Amino acid sequence: MRQRLLHLFRRHARRTAVTLIPLAFALLHISGVLHLQVLERLENIIYDTRLRATMPRTLDERIVIIDIDEKSLDRVGHWPWGRDKLAAFTRELFERQQASVVGFDVLFAETDGSSGLASLERLAQGALRAQPGFKEQLARLTPTLDYDARFARALQGRPAVLGYYFTSDRDGRTKGVLPAPALPTERLRGLPLRATSWGGYGSNIAELAQSVPAAGFFNSVTDDDGVVRSLPLLAEYQGIYYESLALAMFRTLLDLPEIYPSFVSTTPLGTHDTLHSIVLRQDGRELALPVDNKLATLIPFRGAGDVNGGSFRYISASDVLDGKLPPHSLQGLLVLVGSTTPGLLDLRVTPVGRTYPGVETHANMLSAFLDGKSIVRPDYAVGFDAAQLLCAGVLLALALPALSATSAVLLSLGVVTALAGMNLWLYLTQGLAMPLATVIVMAVLAFALNMVYGYFVESRSKRELAALFGTYVPPELVDEMVKQPENYSMQAANRELTVMFCDMRGFTAMSEQMEPLQLQALLNDVFSQLTHIIRGHRGTIDKYMGDCVMAFWGAPVPTEEHAQLAVQAALDMERAVEQINRSHQERKLPEIGIGIGLNTGIMCVGDMGSDIRRSYTVIGDAVNLGSRLEGLSKHYGVRTVVSETTQAQAPQFTWQELDRVRVKGKAQAVAIYSPLAELNVIAPQKAEEISIWQHFLGAYRAQDWAQCGKLLMNLKQTAAPSALYDLYATRVQALQGQASDPEWDGATNFDTK
Repeated sequence: MRQRLLHLFRRHARRTAVTLIPLAFALLHISGVLHLQVLERLENIIYDTRLRATMPRTLDERIVIIDIDEKSLDRVGHWPWGRDKLAAFTRELFERQQASVVGFDVLFAETDGSSGLASLERLAQGALRAQPGFKEQLARLTPTLDYDARFARALQGRPAVLGYYFTSDRDGRTKGVLPAPALPTERLRGLPLRATSWGGYGSNIAELAQSVPAAGFFNSVTDDDGVVRSLPLLAEYQGIYYESLALAMFRTLLDLPEIYPSFVSTTPLGTHDTLHSIVLRQDGRELALPVDNKLATLIPFRGAGDVNGGSFRYISASDVLDGKLPPHSLQGLLVLVGSTTPGLLDLRVTPVGRTYPGVETHANMLSAFLDGKSIVRPDYAVGFDAAQLLCAGVLLALALPALSATSAVLLSLGVVTALAGMNLWLYLTQGLAMPLATVIVMAVLAFALNMVYGYFVESRSKRELAALFGTYVPPELVDEMVKQPENYSMQAANRELTVMFCDMRGFTAMSEQMEPLQLQALLNDVFSQLTHIIRGHRGTIDKYMGDCVMAFWGAPVPTEEHAQLAVQAALDMERAVEQINRSHQERKLPEIGIGIGLNTGIMCVGDMGSDIRRSYTVIGDAVNLGSRLEGLSKHYGVRTVVSETTQAQAPQFTWQELDRVRVKGKAQAVAIYSPLAELNVIAPQKAEEISIWQHFLGAYRAQDWAQCGKLLMNLKQTAAPSALYDLYATRVQALQGQASDPEWDGATNFDTK
């Protein structure tokens, strides 16, 4: 038992170790030691699929996009338009349409010279310098011809937000004027944040930049696969932090509340600090906007992009400029000015579209700010991933080796379903985009490795076991054995078993009368039927020896009822031979007889033989006795002879004791019996016959020959003719004239095999 438990423990430990391999690789991946791009790609696929499946796909009427579309370019001309037109455009939005906040997702990095003012100024300083009244007239025209100033005046005092961009220029090239920092450094802990850092920028000309209350960058974050999934809310340039276009518009809507950092830890960590949110404070009120460790947030796309996307209302910029909108059409709304025209290069690849308008990414962020909903990958995402990997990995590693294939599938599916369900719940209710791909792949690989190991390694031993024992043992026993192959081997061992020798009578005479092929067919048919009976009673075929078959019970599968099974098989074999003979009579074939010997005792069982040929067999004195008993069946005129050890373990049958014998090689006498039928099946007349016979044996062993004669006479008158009774009649007749022997035990000695 101890050895079995130790073997089971070792087998379980091996499969557990194999199942832990995916967990080890997964932990190396999330720690950054082993970079597996396929898992990152799968993570993005899962995120994109989840995002698309949960998008509201409804129209947000609070935000409107003014589109510099192809229609507008055809109507007004190529971009950039003159700032005089943009001034009129701005006044229309604020004065007639009553927009709440207007954000420009376009850049004004160059001065507008389309009015010719610069040329006139050069003439006033040059060729027309002496021309009377020219300078005075130019001074009166300048306010009208200075389109940048006209646009600046239109923006002045309005809730307008200009856009600009940062670059990763190595040379640090800059253009235009940056707005004031959004997050003053004095609110930090003296350490930089882990924000996206840039080396250059392209911004608006000073005159315009100074005319608006706020400006924001419109950069997005492009992942390694080229897809835009997030926008930074704050970015760092030369140690100073600036806000995004969406955040600047939102703050403008809220009358520009101050930005404060909300740190993960109450004390500085290392050389950098980590935020879990940025907080907008105003008049004692606070609003937290969650961010990831790079001060970015995932874009909560509402639906497909562009004019027909259904998430936001698009209005052609030319319709606004031409005054085609009814007054107050945009009253109280957030307005974003951008372009969906491919030529203006503001189309991006996103999870919801390959050509998604950049301006709509900001609209989605504004919508999320208004709803108080954000999606972030928190700074503790790696720790969360490690925790779920350890929990799921250890559970699968410990449980899978102990489960059946069906249970293993159910457990693995349950783990994957639970992980996916928890991930979706965190996403929908908490706005957390937690990692899922690595743990799912780990769970799938753990299951696969467990199954593969079980099939190719452990089932190999099962297949080998089935191959070894399949020709000896019934299929149902092989099925039992392969469930726990560690319990079975071909190594020799001493065990109590029951052995059977079954010899076919009349084989020599048949071989002289029949053709070889006919004899072969008959022999094969008889042996097949007898073999099926033996295997049907859980017997193991040892070998065929000419016209004899040898079998045993109790190995390789231990069976406490080995003696009972062997006796039942012998009775069924007797009945089968009777049926075979009836068939032979109809086909005019020779009848056959059988002699069976059964003995139960300690035998050595195992794989034995030479290096050329080996077989799973039994040897020992108990086996030899079984062979001797088969030979005695003919002498006593019965088909089956059973030793006293077998008879004692099979009380379910009615027995007729035959004799006490001392066979060659055995000094001790052994009682032998013949099974008549199953208990309570024998006829009353036969039961009376057996009772008389037992009295006869008592008289015989007491050397009461007169009583023996009377009892034999009674048996001959009431019972069917019997070779056994005739044998004892001859013995009694020979012994009647002899003197009584006080040392006689009634046993018969047999000196031949």
